[in-house]
Amino acid sequence: MILYNDRPAGAYFSSSRLPERGHELGQGRVDPAVAIGDATAVRKSFLITGGAGCLGINLTRFLLAKGQSVTSLDIAELDYPDVRDQINVIRGDIRDTTTVEAAMREVQIVVHTAAALPLYSPREIFSTDVDGARNLLNAAYSHGVERFIHISSSAVYGIPDHHPLLEDDQLYGVGPYGQAKVEAEGLCEEYRAQGMWVPILRPKSFLGPERLGIFAMLYEWAKEGKNFPVLGSGNQPYQFLDVEDLCAAIWLCATLPQSVTNDTFNIGAKQFGSPRSDFQALLDYAGHGKRIVSIPELPAILGLRAVEKLGLSPLYPWIYETIGKESFVSIEKAERMLGFNPRYSNQESLIRNYQWYLENEERFAGTSGVTHRMPWSQGILKLAKIFF
Repeated sequence: MILYNDRPAGAYFSSSRLPERGHELGQGRVDPAVAIGDATAVRKSFLITGGAGCLGINLTRFLLAKGQSVTSLDIAELDYPDVRDQINVIRGDIRDTTTVEAAMREVQIVVHTAAALPLYSPREIFSTDVDGARNLLNAAYSHGVERFIHISSSAVYGIPDHHPLLEDDQLYGVGPYGQAKVEAEGLCEEYRAQGMWVPILRPKSFLGPERLGIFAMLYEWAKEGKNFPVLGSGNQPYQFLDVEDLCAAIWLCATLPQSVTNDTFNIGAKQFGSPRSDFQALLDYAGHGKRIVSIPELPAILGLRAVEKLGLSPLYPWIYETIGKESFVSIEKAERMLGFNPRYSNQESLIRNYQWYLENEERFAGTSGVTHRMPWSQGILKLAKIFF
């Protein structure tokens, strides 16, 4: 296993355990869909839970482009006119068994993306991410659904003591969200043992159109010509993922044979740098000549813990406890078994997401929320921006 502790600042890293040739930025890109004969893909009926969310809407557009039938189930309103008339929309809660049973009729493939994110209360997180997953798995089993693709998270690894992370590493979720994701995976394993086809994907934090959340703060500061802080040196390898690459991985799990897909896979960028190098690339793209500024890690963490108790922090512990540490998974298993071949590096994803942010800023100006589709409140960091 290779540990990337001695790479120079700004270096690029590979998410496979062994470096491969031909994967420099812009090279070696093959659309996985083409590789598996996408032109002849059979039309299937997909149910996307969380269909109104960031991943849900990107996946809906992805599947419609491939001629698939889509039903969206979400507690939130699906307010995308470009797709609403092309799909079946069910407004409902995955914690309600009646709604789930109705949504599961005539469905062939379920993609479970719905989740209560870390800014929700622990009660909401566990009832949605665990009880909701149980409702969906039970209904899918009862209705004989062909495949149930569960979107988990790399948060199931907690704060690890080694990298890259492998699928068979110990799971240790940090906080209610990480713990709930571990429990939900356990449910998937139980139903897989009963004969269900349940691929599990563990994506890194993903970027792309419709993604805001904590990244909205980076984009706002970049647009306004502010320097941007990172904890510690910021030179440690840190991996993200483009939402389009995540959609491609889901498609592979939906179309390849059971012999290779009925398993668990890490999903992340192939090429990635550090917070300093990748965020700096975004600031350079924004064009104001601003720089990434290092903040001493321990005092910053202690300060964030304090303001979190006062309800003034936009960050939850898993973010500020891990952003100053290296974080990347091996995608070697997904490459080998699925033919997964990510198209976007960290820097490309950040810039692509920033371009979307600039084009759509009027839609969400002055708003905030707790989902990936809404900017998260910056809390006390809104005031800190003055000093950068």
